Amino acid sequence: MVPAGLRGPLRSSVVYGYNGDDSGGGQVLQPSLADAVRAFASGAISPEDFHAVFTTCKVYCPRGERPGFLALHDTPQPVIPMFSSLVELRRYSGEQSRYFTVTGAEVLDLLPTGYGIVLDLEGEHRVVFDAQAIDQMIDYTMKRMYG
Repeated sequence: MVPAGLRGPLRSSVVYGYNGDDSGGGQVLQPSLADAVRAFASGAISPEDFHAVFTTCKVYCPRGERPGFLALHDTPQPVIPMFSSLVELRRYSGEQSRYFTVTGAEVLDLLPTGYGIVLDLEGEHRVVFDAQAIDQMIDYTMKRMYG
């Protein structure tokens, strides 16, 4: 899976891996989504490693009056802002903003066709996946789940 539509600044680097020895007896550290976003944006982790973190982590989404994702349409392709933490969401939409949470896997399941996502829009490590990159992530997920 190579997200062809990746856009955004490549600024920070976070490296993570195993806690303990290399004999396989160590415990795998599960990075936060914010760590994974920074590492992916800087090229420190592969798309597959990012996918593994994204699908299991909680994603914060701004909420409107009606159920569903809020989309930005003043971009070349419509994108849905999502955030790796409540702090990042509040930076974008204010302290009293309403939100809901889903896992990254649920995002891939629920996202409307033709939409991309932007993670941590106001953050230093913003990452944008266009609709084509989202389709690639969904295809990768399906292959991992069903072979």
